[in-house]
Amino acid sequence: MSDILDVSSDWLTLRETEDARARSRDLALAAAAMLGTRPIVVHDLGSGTGSMMRWLAPFLPGPQEWVLHDWNASLTEHAVVGPPTLDRDGIPVSVTSRVGELADLQPTDLSAASLVTASALLDVLTAPELHAIVDACVRVGVPTLLALSVTGEVHLDPGDARDGVVGRAFNSHQRREAGGRRLLGRYGAPIARGLFERAGWRVRTAATTWRLDDHDPRLLGEWFDGWVDAAVEQRPELRALVADYRRQRSSQLNSGTLSAVIHHRDLLAWPR
Repeated sequence: MSDILDVSSDWLTLRETEDARARSRDLALAAAAMLGTRPIVVHDLGSGTGSMMRWLAPFLPGPQEWVLHDWNASLTEHAVVGPPTLDRDGIPVSVTSRVGELADLQPTDLSAASLVTASALLDVLTAPELHAIVDACVRVGVPTLLALSVTGEVHLDPGDARDGVVGRAFNSHQRREAGGRRLLGRYGAPIARGLFERAGWRVRTAATTWRLDDHDPRLLGEWFDGWVDAAVEQRPELRALVADYRRQRSSQLNSGTLSAVIHHRDLLAWPR
């Protein structure tokens, strides 16, 4: 997994503000209300540079200990050595990291957990990896908050007939086989919900969206380029089609007339 799905810290930094705006505050507050014991121990899966911690910790009581799980030690280092993150009482949280593949996650890896979290993770997992994560969470028996799973729905304004062609190719790319791993893409969140419900857990979901426009043209431009690049990688025959499409969208971006809404879903699961 580490050789195939690594992302850059620059991209994670660029998207952090929009991720924070998009995630469901309602589900975060609901998760906070379920935490009864102190200190709070949060295990964050696929943590990257720690953006979920920086967003969620201020909603939760303290003292807090965060355990960041990722396959890329250079990403988690940003969170461990960076400026302190504060809980809702203004007290710094403690942070440790664990490097390993999530496919190997065991209940013992979530020791003393009060809450398990993840953000923008489910679509890059395989079915066995997701099964392993849900099984570990169920066996530990603590609330699980999974944010920003893509749904495959994208709306650009102004609209263009080629949007749908690119969108369908991108969604296929998210379901590709990479290094022998068949990715879940937009089916990650629905499958996770089904697995938790099959285990007898309660589940709440919330529709969450990125809304990109001229307030952050760099993020919009990076997202659009990545969206189209993935579509062409999946369907190389689209290269000629998207050449003029890119030029047109680039002109709209430069003039501040392009916007995009990218739909996600957040999920909170907890035992009955």
